[in-house]
Amino acid sequence: MPTRVASAQLNQIIGDFDGNVRRITEAAQHAVNAGATILITPELSLTGYPPEDLLLRDAFYDRTADALAGLLRASMQWPSLHLIIGHPASEAGRRFNAASVICNGRVLGEYRKQELPNYGVFDEQRYFDPGHEALVFEVEGIRFGLVICEDFWFDRAPKAARQAGAQVLLAPNASPYHLDKQHLRLDVLRDHVCAQGMSVVLASLVGGQDELVFDGMSLALNSDGTVAAQGKAFDSDLLLIDVEPDGRLAGRIEPTASLEAQVYAALVLGVRDYLGKNGFPGAIIGLSGGIDSALTLAIAVDAIGADKVRAVMMPSPYTADISWIDARDMAARLGVRYDEIPIAPCFDAFLETLSAEFKGLPLDTTEENLQARIRGTLLMALSNKFGSIVLTTGNKSEMAVGYSTLYGDLAGGFAVIKDIAKTLVYRLCTYRNTVSEVIPERIITRPPSAELRPDQKDQDSLPPYDQLDGIVKLYMEEDCRIDDIIAAGYPREAVEKVVRLMRISEYKRRQSPVGIRVTHRAFGRDWRYPITSKFRD
Repeated sequence: MPTRVASAQLNQIIGDFDGNVRRITEAAQHAVNAGATILITPELSLTGYPPEDLLLRDAFYDRTADALAGLLRASMQWPSLHLIIGHPASEAGRRFNAASVICNGRVLGEYRKQELPNYGVFDEQRYFDPGHEALVFEVEGIRFGLVICEDFWFDRAPKAARQAGAQVLLAPNASPYHLDKQHLRLDVLRDHVCAQGMSVVLASLVGGQDELVFDGMSLALNSDGTVAAQGKAFDSDLLLIDVEPDGRLAGRIEPTASLEAQVYAALVLGVRDYLGKNGFPGAIIGLSGGIDSALTLAIAVDAIGADKVRAVMMPSPYTADISWIDARDMAARLGVRYDEIPIAPCFDAFLETLSAEFKGLPLDTTEENLQARIRGTLLMALSNKFGSIVLTTGNKSEMAVGYSTLYGDLAGGFAVIKDIAKTLVYRLCTYRNTVSEVIPERIITRPPSAELRPDQKDQDSLPPYDQLDGIVKLYMEEDCRIDDIIAAGYPREAVEKVVRLMRISEYKRRQSPVGIRVTHRAFGRDWRYPITSKFRD
């Protein structure tokens, strides 16, 4: 008979000890009912991940210890089930990212993470000391080793587990999503675990946590690198894997979706969890008739439902008729509350108030920014009055080069597509319309415009988006030199312009709302450039 392992793909909440314990115990009961004798939970499943500077507070460890004691008591109702519980541990002034094996009210062993990531969004060396010992335990004649997330991205910990006799490696995991992350995980597991002659089972975190989204897709790989099981993407799941005495694995394999479907699901989950976990009753979106706000609106409705989303069209004297028509059309297709609040009276009042100061000066971006700031003020007023959060609609391309207005279109609580390049915005809209046609075709095909002056087009101020996005990707995400970007075929003038705009826009990005991360390098914790700097490439 095979040994059955259950991988609990949980959506935990940082600091929600009661809720996190409840989700673990529910998974344990389902695992027992399904005949499992091992249940793996994700990295730091007891506390949620990443707790950041909560890990510096002694009270946080006290609550963790209480929650773990509660789980120990609960485990006595399943005397044959071995639970792998991720939690922070403190000992003699040192702190560890740990996972305990508990069974029938006893702790059988505690593993401490050896590789502490300190790059990108990770700061684990700020909080934890590394462990150094392997942990191997036996269930039904099979020897299981334990590692935690980053450990399997290197050889050391898997090799130590193998040398200690492990046949199957169990890996609690909390690995944030970015484009094509699952294929990267597979490659890493094959290189560092399967190459040691072991099969491996991951229990992956799922859900949104501030700017991070965890995609789930828990995995089981045979020692030859073949996929034996794969959990759902962007959803809670309990993945059952049968382990034969020789270490061979078998289980359910959920399909891997297209890149566009993955990114869209990540954005929906990020919005749903940010609003849900923080208690916002709904969302407000400034709907312009353009593609960015259209995508944001579709995501919001898919995340929390049309009854909790409000779209507000705020036309100016420069708003084209087709923008009104397309905004109304899309709101009707999605069934959201839709309101129109013209900003011309406010705009005129501002111009009158400033007329003496601006006398004799030509119109410029000052007047354009006034319109954006009026809209931001109106949206924030509605947010304050009704409690719903304002979802901003700026994309990564605009964020990179500062094509946005402080206290205007940057005003809001959560930036849904902050890490989505403009060219990807178009792809996501096209993808969403294959599910159901909620975005009017003209929104996708018309030239993008901020509509802050007559006949304005984005390309009046910026290079074409295919050029802009390619330059940003190479410079910002890949750290390429300017000369290398030019050698890749991008015009020197465009490259130098984009890099200059990126440099002088850092102060804006620092004041922008937190937003969902879907690339391996997003503006936020991944990108830590000084505002004040004389360095030039």
